[in-house]
Amino acid sequence: MTFLTPLGALAALAALLLVAAWTIGERRVRAVRRTLGLATPPRRSRRRHTAAVCGIAIAGLAAAQPALTHSEHQRVRTDAAVIFVIDTSRSMEASSTPTSPTRIRRAVAAAVTLRAAVPEVPAGVATLTDRVLPDLLPVPDVAGFDADVNRAVGIDDPPPATTAVRVTTYEPLARIASGDYFAPNVTRRVVVLLTDGESNPIDPDTIAAALSPTNGYRFLAVRFWNADESIYDADGKPEAAYHPDPLGRVILANLASATGGRSFEESDLAGAVRYLKRAVGSGPAKIEPGTTTSRTPLAPYVALAGMLVLGAALLPAGASRRLRQHGLES
Repeated sequence: MTFLTPLGALAALAALLLVAAWTIGERRVRAVRRTLGLATPPRRSRRRHTAAVCGIAIAGLAAAQPALTHSEHQRVRTDAAVIFVIDTSRSMEASSTPTSPTRIRRAVAAAVTLRAAVPEVPAGVATLTDRVLPDLLPVPDVAGFDADVNRAVGIDDPPPATTAVRVTTYEPLARIASGDYFAPNVTRRVVVLLTDGESNPIDPDTIAAALSPTNGYRFLAVRFWNADESIYDADGKPEAAYHPDPLGRVILANLASATGGRSFEESDLAGAVRYLKRAVGSGPAKIEPGTTTSRTPLAPYVALAGMLVLGAALLPAGASRRLRQHGLES
């Protein structure tokens, strides 16, 4: 059990003060009645007061938002990790129509799907233009990964270090090997590149030497590209300066071949999932407690109970009796 907004319980504390004040007042009134020899009023009035105070107290409890929490233990691989490198260059804003999902949105959705396929493996996020910058180092928290990739990844965020018609280049991928992206104990280091393939010319062998399988690296690329896509301005008009480049498929295929990896089209995401599972394989793991937590809110039920109690307290005298009689007559 936990309380999502504990300060809301101050309302319940106020209700308790009302209970105390009412109790003290009742004692004084009874003492005066005994002194004057007055008759005791019907008990139902006292019950209504009690019900009202209890209803307020229950409402205060609901304001604290009680919830049942359940933490699950998670098996976390200690020998493997994945870094998802998402191309955030300007061309990734292309789409088939002004309202169609852009390449970068499709890449983000694919990253979530691929990451979900290996839940035991820590995973992180990096962005690529003319440099690679980490957003999230590999962590076992799947929900944290999803939140980061959905909120933090955007076009030219951060912007490239240079300005040109095309700034994207895959050369900086080689720096992953020297950038402390993976813990020293990780022996299976999987790099997943999500891009449209529209890069400046590269030397695949230079990248392959840094991300060599002998150093524990595995490479996987997924291309998000269609020939009919354009970059649209705020008025929904295509930008005349942009033209889709079909050579990206060849560039990614050569890069994957040089690194001993594979490249896929977005239409074959299932194939990319299968290859990713093979790339991480199986290995030693540790059990981490509380890495997955689920909550069941109780506030709506508590609030409903408080409303029912308050409703009963606010009913006019004799109303409940008449309701019962009506029910019996019908």
